[in-house]
Amino acid sequence: MQGVVIKSTGSWYIVKTEDGEQLNCRIRGKFRIQGIKSTNPVVVGDEVIITQEEESYIISELLERRNYIVRKSVNLSKQTHIIASNIDQAILVATIKSPTTSTSFIDRILVAAKSYDIDVVIVFNKADLLDKQEKLKLKGIIDLYQKIGHKCFSLAALEDDLSSLKEVMKDKVNVFCGHSGVGKSTLLNMIQPDLDIITQEISFQHQQGMHTTTFSEMHELDFGAKIIDTPGIRGFGLVEINQSELSHYFPEFFALNAKCKYNNCIHVNEPNCGVKQAIDNNQIAASRYKSYLSMLESDDEHYRVNKFE
Repeated sequence: MQGVVIKSTGSWYIVKTEDGEQLNCRIRGKFRIQGIKSTNPVVVGDEVIITQEEESYIISELLERRNYIVRKSVNLSKQTHIIASNIDQAILVATIKSPTTSTSFIDRILVAAKSYDIDVVIVFNKADLLDKQEKLKLKGIIDLYQKIGHKCFSLAALEDDLSSLKEVMKDKVNVFCGHSGVGKSTLLNMIQPDLDIITQEISFQHQQGMHTTTFSEMHELDFGAKIIDTPGIRGFGLVEINQSELSHYFPEFFALNAKCKYNNCIHVNEPNCGVKQAIDNNQIAASRYKSYLSMLESDDEHYRVNKFE
């Protein structure tokens, strides 16, 4: 039988078969995916073949993925943790405050998603909590990301009409991501109240939300969308992108590559760099360049910068 993994608890998987039946499945003890060093070989969104053995169901084969999105494993630095697969679109929920989502975090999500050809829609939640100055700041951030091709929404999940967001999500597999405390679960429950996803108030002592989603799960919505809700993401691992390729995932950088003197320019210390000239002329946002340098100088061995003398 063939089906799609709709929930993962780490050891058990719920698979929805082509005829709509939901089955509890396990994987074989030595089940591994060739070429992927991952702590979790099967994830929500995977298309799989399952077989029945006596009274239980076994995931016996993983079909080829269209894409997947990852973060670094917390415990095993050399391995990655795959969050979800076969995704059409990522919905990044961010907040200007309570808690603050940094632009560097947003940029890491955008790079990770773009590397697997996943579109990203950015939802700035809790807009009702902002004062006049903070609203101006939000407008500037939205302008920045719209200019590089991302749909953005500013809303208060408990108050605003969500029909425009629903239209963007329709007929797609959407993965929701963002820091804990940004209102992901509240937003999902407002999009479709009968989901009954657990929500918790933010801890103002630490200005971070407590994790509410324990396991990844796919939900089918009544307006034709599917969503994958994921545990709160505190950081993304930029795996499988080497140093020379990183600027390709910053579209405003990539557009200026032809203006660089060197074909292999990584826009750090090279002379006659078109990207650095654009930054000096305020044509590229300083926050984006700061994020780029941070990714280049990451502790991951793939992103160490070879300084030009």
